[in-house]
Parts: sequence; C-alpha cells; structure tokens
Amino acid sequence: MKKIAVVILNWNGAKLLKEFLPSVVNYSQEANVYVVDNASTDDSLLVLKEQFPSVKIIQNTSNFGFAQGYNEGLQSIEEEIYCLVNSDIEVTENWLSPILNLFDENPNTAIIQPKILDYKNKAYFEYAGAGGGFIDKFGYPFCRGRIFDTIEKDNGQYDDTLQIFWASGACFFIRKEVFRELNGFDSDFFAHQEEIDLCWRSFNRNYDTFYCGLSTVYHLGGATLATSNPKKTFLNFRNSLLMLTKNLPSNQLFIIIIGRMVLDAIAGIQFLAKGKFKHFLAVLKAHFSFYTLLIKTIRKRTSKIKTNYYKINSIVYAYFVKNCTIFADKF
Repeated sequence: MKKIAVVILNWNGAKLLKEFLPSVVNYSQEANVYVVDNASTDDSLLVLKEQFPSVKIIQNTSNFGFAQGYNEGLQSIEEEIYCLVNSDIEVTENWLSPILNLFDENPNTAIIQPKILDYKNKAYFEYAGAGGGFIDKFGYPFCRGRIFDTIEKDNGQYDDTLQIFWASGACFFIRKEVFRELNGFDSDFFAHQEEIDLCWRSFNRNYDTFYCGLSTVYHLGGATLATSNPKKTFLNFRNSLLMLTKNLPSNQLFIIIIGRMVLDAIAGIQFLAKGKFKHFLAVLKAHFSFYTLLIKTIRKRTSKIKTNYYKINSIVYAYFVKNCTIFADKF
C-alpha cells in the first residue's frame, strides 16, 4: 500500500473535477487518490467513473460540510499520511516528494502545508494559507504572504521550511494517527477555521506544524463559497469564537473573548455603514449561534493548553495603525 492518500472532498463540483483533478492524477504517482463525495446531485460521480477510473470514490450519505465530510470519508482510508486537497487546487510536478521527506526527517511533525499561490494570478500568493499561518493573541489568523487584504508577490522569499502555527485546509497534510488521536475536525464548525482549530489542538499536544516552500500548489479560491456570501461571514465570525473558547488558556479566555466581541461589534457596524446589511445580520447570527453552542464548546476544553500560541499581540493594530502590511519586512 502507498504511504500517502490524496483526498478531495466534493459536493456538486463536477466542473471543478474536470478542470483540476487531471493535475492531481498526473503528478501524484506516490499516492492513492480518493474523492469523498458529499452526496452530490450533479454528475460528479459519472465524471469520476468515466474520466478518472484510477480515482477511488467514497460516498457520504449527506452533505456534511467540510469538517464532518472529511471525518466520515477518512474513516475508511488507511494510508499513513492524509493529504486533504480542495477540489479547486492545481498541483505541480514533484509536489509530494518534499512533503514526504519532511515527514520522514521530523517524526514529531504532524501537519504540513505547501506554498499556496493564486491560480488566477500565479505570480502571487493566495489568500487561503499563502506561505504558512499564524494567529495573534486575539485569535485573528494571518499568513506570510497575506495579511488581511494585502497579498505579496512570490519572489522566492518564502521558499523555505519553517515551523508555523496553522496550515491551510486548502492543501493540508496530516499523519493519520494524529488526525484520529485528535478525533478529526470539529463537526460543529461545518466549514471555515476548522483546520486552524485542529492545528491548535495538535499544538497543545506538542506536535509540530510546518510549511514546506519546496512544494507548490495553485488555489482558485472561493469556488465553493464566495467571499461576498453572508454565510461565509457567519461561519468565520462564529467559528473564530468557538475556536478561541476551546483552545485559549484559562487565564486569558474571558478577557480575550470579551475583546473579540467588541471588535466583532465594530466590524458589524462597519458592514452596516457600507450598506452590507446581510453581512451585519450574519455577524449577529454568528454570535447567537455561538451562545447556543457555548456550553458544549466549553466541555471540549482540555487540560493540555499551552500559552505561547500567538506570534504578536494584535495583527489589527500592526496592520491598520503601524502599517505593517508585509510579513517578511515587519515580523
């Protein structure tokens, strides 16, 4: 059996499979390639069977979203390493070898992310993951190569191997044993930030997460849920609060959650001022949903919580006040 499984989660993505799956099949000789289908109603399964006969298909019984969709599908996949790849990712020749070497050289490394560039503008980093992720004290995620809406050009500045805090779910490598030890993704998240939560829980168990700049993929981004969709706003705001509640040290939990609520309120007012009423409502709904899940989320906390999780105190202050827009120059 091959050591690595490349696993693509699909829901009504026949068009994306036709466009992006060929590169995965052609450049993943070291892996078995799987598609986990979240009960698609389009012709995804027909496309897979007719055009990609080497790809193994796992059929979920419903659209479980990203988190539970992968949890269900990965139960029957037994390769040592999982590579979870979005259906809108184009991979490159020899993309797997540097990742496998890094796993072999570092037994404590549980999670790895490659360099993620923009499929639509291949000279630039892509928003979701870029050159490896970090968070600030308030739980705001940011990346080398992308801080808020500032995207860096790829000039080789992140062609390195570096320990990071979180890896992007767009292209996410993890050891099977660690994924199962952590009980996979938190299904309450449905989608968005579940990979950061998983990385945080892995960090609290003293595993390492790495970025590998010797491996490159290209991400279309927004193919499943566009940035303009209020549901994306809802999930990002709600899941960020869930993640903080689960993983923050006890002595920081209350003050940081209160601080995030104040900052969320400011963000909601800004949506309202810009005429984005649906996004304003999405922020409100996110907070009400968080309250309904609060007790359940608190019960998920463990005694294994480390305090040195953040890179800087506030990325919001650094970016908007100090004008620190480029990671390589300022951090």
